Amino acid sequence: MIGGALAATAAGVALQALLRYQSDDAAVIANLWTLPLQDLEGKSQPLTRWKGKILVVNFWATWCEPCRVEVPALVRTQDKYVANGVQIVGISLDSASKVREFAKEFKVQYPLVIGSLDCIEITRKLGNKAAGLPYTVVLDANGVIKARHLGGISEAQLDQAIRPLLSDANQTNP
Repeated sequence: MIGGALAATAAGVALQALLRYQSDDAAVIANLWTLPLQDLEGKSQPLTRWKGKILVVNFWATWCEPCRVEVPALVRTQDKYVANGVQIVGISLDSASKVREFAKEFKVQYPLVIGSLDCIEITRKLGNKAAGLPYTVVLDANGVIKARHLGGISEAQLDQAIRPLLSDANQTNP
């Protein structure tokens, strides 16, 4: 009897924490969609441009060694899943000229945009308590966070985050 009451209390506390976490996520995602971002030509490129897609948002910088190491995996992942409605967007905390050079060197074909220092605070609110780079967030087609990753991300880790979302999209949109 006491065990059942404890289990019910624990389940209630866990549910409250989950609902609070989801509520916090919704507020942060709303801020993420409206982040002031510019493409490499200086034109405004809000993330809302890619709403409705499975979105992989990668916060990075050209001077960040783990960022440089993970880019080939991001490039291959974009190529692999672009036909399935997956979009990778790199938000760099760098200058457009450095990012342009980097994109050419690494043959980056997914969109790269320039973020402000506000991006660091957004990553913290997205779960990046250390405010480290790179930081990757995967959103489903409804804009719900499905994965978060601090540090360099591998192609296998990206596949693991994206594949279940493809199944979900196929079930809801046959």
